[in-house]
Amino acid sequence: MSESNAEILLLTHGGWGMSLVKGIEMLLGKVDFVHEIPLEPTYTLPEYMQMVKEHAEAMTPDSLILTDLIGGTTSNVAAVVGNQTGIKVFCGLNAPMLLEACVELQNDGALDFDAVLAAGQGACMDVVAAVRSTMAQKA
Repeated sequence: MSESNAEILLLTHGGWGMSLVKGIEMLLGKVDFVHEIPLEPTYTLPEYMQMVKEHAEAMTPDSLILTDLIGGTTSNVAAVVGNQTGIKVFCGLNAPMLLEACVELQNDGALDFDAVLAAGQGACMDVVAAVRSTMAQKA
């Protein structure tokens, strides 16, 4: 495993990102380079912005911020912070996206941002239709 200073910061409503992390750890073991700043209903926008900015300022530029909903507070805050720091920001957090990013950091110590984005995008499908199509091709 390569040592890297890059990290992954999750910004999600209510903190559900850490549930994804627990699932990823079942597959990969500890992923200490993944952190989350959950958006809680009690936080004001300035409070949340400050928490994210403070954390991001300690991150290296080769890190990644993953958010849940485009147009939501988490993504809007990340867009501002990413623009100020140069850290990449991707929205649409899902397990395959996070898994890809974690595997890359564990194996290479660096993120292939295109591969992380492709993993997230490729994870969305109609499973029943895909199975039927595969079965039809084998028939």
